Amino acid sequence: MFRSIAPFAALLLLPVLSALSAVEVSPRVMGTGLAAQEPVFVPPSSEAPARYHYRDLPNLREQAVEQQAWLEARLTRVLPELMREYGIEMWVVSQREYAEDPVFFSITSPTTFSARRRSIYVFYDRGPEAGVERIALGGTTQGGLYTMYRSSRPAPTGGDAELVGDEQWHLFRELVEDRDPATIALNIDETHAFADGLGSGEREALERALGPFAERVVREPRLAIDYIQVRIPEMMPRYRQLMETAHALLAHGHSNAVIEPGVTTVEDLQWWYRERIREMGMTTWFHTSVNVQREGGVPSEGPVVIQRGDLVWTDVGLTFMGLNTDTQHNAYVLRQGETAVPEGLRMCLATSNRMQDIHLEELVVGRTGNEVLFATLARMEEEGINGTVYSHPIGDHGHGAGPLIGMWDMQEGVPERGDLVIRPSTWHSIELQATVEVPEWGGQPVRCSQEEEVYIDEQGDVRWVFRRQDRFNLIW
Repeated sequence: MFRSIAPFAALLLLPVLSALSAVEVSPRVMGTGLAAQEPVFVPPSSEAPARYHYRDLPNLREQAVEQQAWLEARLTRVLPELMREYGIEMWVVSQREYAEDPVFFSITSPTTFSARRRSIYVFYDRGPEAGVERIALGGTTQGGLYTMYRSSRPAPTGGDAELVGDEQWHLFRELVEDRDPATIALNIDETHAFADGLGSGEREALERALGPFAERVVREPRLAIDYIQVRIPEMMPRYRQLMETAHALLAHGHSNAVIEPGVTTVEDLQWWYRERIREMGMTTWFHTSVNVQREGGVPSEGPVVIQRGDLVWTDVGLTFMGLNTDTQHNAYVLRQGETAVPEGLRMCLATSNRMQDIHLEELVVGRTGNEVLFATLARMEEEGINGTVYSHPIGDHGHGAGPLIGMWDMQEGVPERGDLVIRPSTWHSIELQATVEVPEWGGQPVRCSQEEEVYIDEQGDVRWVFRRQDRFNLIW
C-alpha cells in the first residue's frame, strides 16, 4: 500500500547533493570526543581596534552545501548518543505546515522552509551497530538523510501521491508495531518551549494512531533541548567569522561615519543597523536596541539625539546560515577638547570585564545554570561589584535551548529553566551589566552592559568565540 522512495529530495536539492558528495563528515561521536573546536588567537581590542571589515560570505548555494553537511553530522553523530543517554528508543516529531515543532528546523535541510502538509519524522534506535533509523512520513528525504514513504495512490500528474489523512496514520501505526519500541518520546512539556512543539490537535491524532502504544510515551524534554543546543565543531569557523562581522558592524555604527553628534538620533542608529544587516545579506532575530546614558540624565520625551559626552549602548543580533549572534557594545562621544574617555567610565567597562572573567571561571560543565549564577554573584559580592547576570545559550536560536543563567529581573535563580545542566560542546551568550558611580558625572550611577559569545569545547574549556570589548568605541 505504501512505497519507500530513495533520495526523492534530489528533486529539490540536486545542486546541493552533487556538491555534498565531496564533503567528508567525521565519524566520531560525542562520547568519544567531537573533533576539537580549535582555539584561535585574537588580540584584544585594546591592541587591535575593530575593523570595519565584513567577512566575504558564501553564496546561497554554497551556504546550503555547508549547512547540509552540518545537518548530516548532527543526525548521525549527536542524535544517537542523546537518545541512548536518555533511554529513548523512538522519537516522533510530528507537525503540519506553518505549525512546525521548534525541532523541525534543526532536523531538516536548509532548502526546507516549512513542513509539507503533515510531516512526521520518526527516529528509531536499532542499537550502536545498526544506528538510528530515520523515517519521513510526509515531506522529503531531506537530501537523502531520511527514508521517505509515499502513497501507492497514483497522482493525477503521474507518479505516487503524497501520504494524507488516515493512510499516513495507518502507516505510522504499522511502523511502530513493527519496531515495538519500549519508549516513545513526544515533544510535550509545560516548561521548555523547545521540547513542547507538539500541537494539541496533532497530539490527539498521534495518540489515537498509537493506540495501546500510547502507554509507552515518555516526556523527556532534555532530548529535544540537548539536540538543538549541542554544537558540532564544523560550525565554529563560520560562527567565528560571523562574530567578527558582528564586531565590525558594531564598530562601524559607533563611528563618525554613521553618528553626527547633535544630529543623529537613537532611532536613526537603530535603523542604520537594520539596513546594513540587510545589505550584508543577513537577517536579525530582534530589532536593534540603542540607548544613551548622559550626565544629568536623558530627556524622557521626544527623539533622543546623541550628544557629545554620551555613553552609547547597542545590542545587535545577526542571523546567518541558521546561526545567531547576540552582542552588546558601548561607545563614547568625546566632548569638545576631550582626547580620552573619562576615567570613571573606563572603570565601569573594566568592572564589566571583571564580571565576565568571573562568570567564565564559574561556567563549569556539570553545574546547573542556577549554580553558575549563584557562584558568580557570590564572587561579585566578595569583590564589591554591583551588577546583574542574565546569560543564555545561543545557536539555532538567539535565546537558545539549554540552561538559563539568571534573567535581568531574576537574580535569585530561574525555576526549572535554570536547573538544566551545562553541557560540553555548547555555545553561550555571556550577558551582564556592571553599575558604577562615575566621579566625573557627580557620582551618578552608570551601567556598562556587555554581551559576547563563548563556546565550551568537548573537554569543557571555555573560550570567547571571537573576543570581547575591552575599550570603548569612540565618536568625535
